[in-house]
Amino acid sequence: SILQEMVDGFLAQERVAVVGVRTTMEDAANGIYDKFKDNGYQVFAVNPKTDNYKGEPCYPSVKEIPGGVQAAMICTSPEITEMVVEDCAEAGVTHVWMHRSIGNSVSEKAVQFCRDNGITVIGGGCPMMFLKPDFGHVCMRFIGKYTGWLPKE
Repeated sequence: SILQEMVDGFLAQERVAVVGVRTTMEDAANGIYDKFKDNGYQVFAVNPKTDNYKGEPCYPSVKEIPGGVQAAMICTSPEITEMVVEDCAEAGVTHVWMHRSIGNSVSEKAVQFCRDNGITVIGGGCPMMFLKPDFGHVCMRFIGKYTGWLPKE
């Protein structure tokens, strides 16, 4: 499927920014950050409101990650997502994934911005449904596919 090809392309990137990690509470971004880290990715936390996450630097923007990243996982409100994708374009990011599962980061305006700027974009779902998923994420992927909330492209 087109979605699987885009997921494979995203997961093939070695350096991934996770935008929206929080130190104040557990959030989808935190679990996604940990999942990438546990699977050998070079993962970078991004949140302008904190300077570190679990002892690692937390960057105020994707542009400020030393050496850059190829992919950005966005776990923010849709309004913030619209600003983050502009930052990603300026930073040379080639793959963006906007989280949608429990909570929603997807903005159609941001999806269109990515397409207009040559960024491969996945507007919804969660990488934890694809990257060595636990049983709960396998179920969410199945439900998402058959209810239509998992993006087709």
